[in-house]
Amino acid sequence: MEAKGRLEAAGSLIAGGVHGVGFRRWTLKRAPALHAACKVRTVPDGSVEVAVLGPPGAVKELWEDLARGPRFARADGIVEIPCSLDPATVGVSIL
Repeated sequence: MEAKGRLEAAGSLIAGGVHGVGFRRWTLKRAPALHAACKVRTVPDGSVEVAVLGPPGAVKELWEDLARGPRFARADGIVEIPCSLDPATVGVSIL
């Protein structure tokens, strides 16, 4: 059982067919449905960076969802990276 109020911050880079398929917007809708906050941005190499803050189970579920992505997306690789989201972060945004 998860400790009440415990939050986990995690980051990932997703490569593949993640442009022009609504990947960032889909991620921004999915995270709050799991009671998590997130930030999503495209990085110069074309990958999508996702930073998420939420209950550990929500973070794990979002990472599983990112591997599948929205319809027409193709995630060829997901690499875990450090995340610097502050627990005071609220909401979602595309950067």
